[in-house]
Amino acid sequence: MTPDPALIPLHEWESFYVIIGTSAAALTGLTFVVIAVVADAGPRAATPLGIATFITPTILHFCAALLISSILSAPWHEHIGVQIALGVSAIVGFVWSLLVWRGTRGKQLNYQMVLEDWVWHVALPLIAYGAVLATAIIFARNTELGLFMVGGASTLLVFIGIHNAWDTVTHLTLQRLRREQEKPDS
Repeated sequence: MTPDPALIPLHEWESFYVIIGTSAAALTGLTFVVIAVVADAGPRAATPLGIATFITPTILHFCAALLISSILSAPWHEHIGVQIALGVSAIVGFVWSLLVWRGTRGKQLNYQMVLEDWVWHVALPLIAYGAVLATAIIFARNTELGLFMVGGASTLLVFIGIHNAWDTVTHLTLQRLRREQEKPDS
């Protein structure tokens, strides 16, 4: 079967998706180090709800970027396969982001989210997954635009993950330092 000529631009994006996919995979592993830091920070550092709200979505965003890279690196012969794979991935990511949003609304007992948290943990992921879904819809009609949209979305997901992992580590580190400073001298 001869590849659809409109899909030939996928080959031109190969290096891009090698970089995004490799970065996402490596950063997923490093996020497990974040979890170790959380565990080492002590019993008051994190709650199961806090982990579900802040750390688990970070892993999901890295994995989504890796999945998108895998989808667009596969040897597709028709648009419909790419569209279905991207569409399902986008819907899962979008629904997950809505669940995170729901989980952050008043359920965090030991942390009050600020505007930056709402942007990075809720708004930007919804935008990224929305862009992947839009790509799935337009991909057959405008492959080039779709490739730029999904490329931007996967890059955004990696940056969201980097920001959120860093934010979590710095928050927990500062929290631990405050507790240590509050301890009475022995």
